[in-house]
Amino acid sequence: MNAFASRHAIIIGGGASGVLLAYQLLQRSTPDFRVTLIEKRPDIGRGLAYHTGNPEHVLNVRVANMSALPDEPDHFWRWLTSREGVPPPCPDPYCFVPRRIYGDYIASLLTMSKGRSLHRLSIVQGTCVDVSEEPGEVTVRLDDGRCYVGDIAVLATGHDIRSCSPGYVDPWLPPSAAGVDPDATVLILGSGLTMVDYIQSLVHDGHRGAVVAMSRRGLLTKPHRRVAPIRIQETEVPFGAGISQLLRWFRDRVDAHVADGGDWRSVIDGVRPYTQRLWRELPPASKRRFLEHARAWWDVHRHRMAPEVEARITQALYDGRLTLMAAKVAGIEPNDAGALVRYRRRGQSEVQSMQVGAIVDCTGIVKDPLASANPAVRSLLDRGLARVDPLHIGIEIRPDCAVINEDGVPSRRLFAVGPLTRAAFWEIIAIPDIRNQCAALATKLARVSETRVATRSSSKPARMRKFIFNQPVEEHLDKDSRSSP
Repeated sequence: MNAFASRHAIIIGGGASGVLLAYQLLQRSTPDFRVTLIEKRPDIGRGLAYHTGNPEHVLNVRVANMSALPDEPDHFWRWLTSREGVPPPCPDPYCFVPRRIYGDYIASLLTMSKGRSLHRLSIVQGTCVDVSEEPGEVTVRLDDGRCYVGDIAVLATGHDIRSCSPGYVDPWLPPSAAGVDPDATVLILGSGLTMVDYIQSLVHDGHRGAVVAMSRRGLLTKPHRRVAPIRIQETEVPFGAGISQLLRWFRDRVDAHVADGGDWRSVIDGVRPYTQRLWRELPPASKRRFLEHARAWWDVHRHRMAPEVEARITQALYDGRLTLMAAKVAGIEPNDAGALVRYRRRGQSEVQSMQVGAIVDCTGIVKDPLASANPAVRSLLDRGLARVDPLHIGIEIRPDCAVINEDGVPSRRLFAVGPLTRAAFWEIIAIPDIRNQCAALATKLARVSETRVATRSSSKPARMRKFIFNQPVEEHLDKDSRSSP
């Protein structure tokens, strides 16, 4: 078969989402389907979540639910227990392992690819700054001027990190590396899982000063317990109902289960298979109300911390090293000792103040794509190839992950997976959801590939005339797309 009949997919982002999609494409596509994976970091498979080297930063989901492969639920556990010379880090699949180990697992997927599929994969280190679409191809340009042409491009950019404001400490750096005084009072803005991670980083680095975690509601993430999800029939779920009716139904299910001696976690986990459909069929006004009033409560119950992490946080609270405060910052005045922070407690009008040595912004990730600093996302929006959803929590896509442009037309060549698609799927930030999404998209793209290859091979191939690096596209694909430049 000639080179013109081959297909080429470019995946922008080599974190967990990008690697999962690359693996599925290599397994499901024809032998002439090529994949280029672009990642700005030196290592693939880690992204924001799994790059940490702190052993106390563990997964927020137990091993049993973290397989990368939807049709092999024990795949991660088998990988953990089969590493030569490395004993399993825990006794059974119902445990929480360091996130760094999980990053190793995700990266290893591409070396596990069956057959001779690895020769079809090119891993490129670089930052994508521009994506353009033409009738027959997409072009991806990197910050150093390199360009890659493909049949399709998939955004798998993961979470967008909030830029660290001047005078604030970067929450993704170890406190010692960021120059935090071990005896200083540290103010953490936000009380979610990022705050929990930073507390552990402070403890790991031997911090001795007081720590105050401040958020609007002062909610703390709930811990996991060793309980099983209840079985909820699809016919029981009130799809299409307004948010008030839906929340009443949910609370009634929780109350009934707890009254029978059960755990509320079992109900939340029992609803898990239906959350994407619930979100999709929720009326727009109800979606907005949920985001404004109920989201924080849902997050602390749905996205839980490991029991051993809970023990550390509880001990810090008990010892007085950590104070959790429901309040809002009213002003910050930098000074030689750090900053004087003025704040107002929830439900009070009086403004109080405290002197702190460092301020750490753990309020979370950037959710509005319009505020994104990611140049690949920005280029799609600037070119009109993508548009932000009305709630400003992601870009608009079709159920098959095709990106919708500013005129409301879905692309045949641009797709997205992972957190960037939360506007359509909502629950799409955890591996159990992303792995299903990537498998489904890979199946679709592989099916299209088989159809187009059959069509092209039965007709005379058209001559491709576009040039990159002063080379014809066919020469570029034969050389550069097979290995890293």
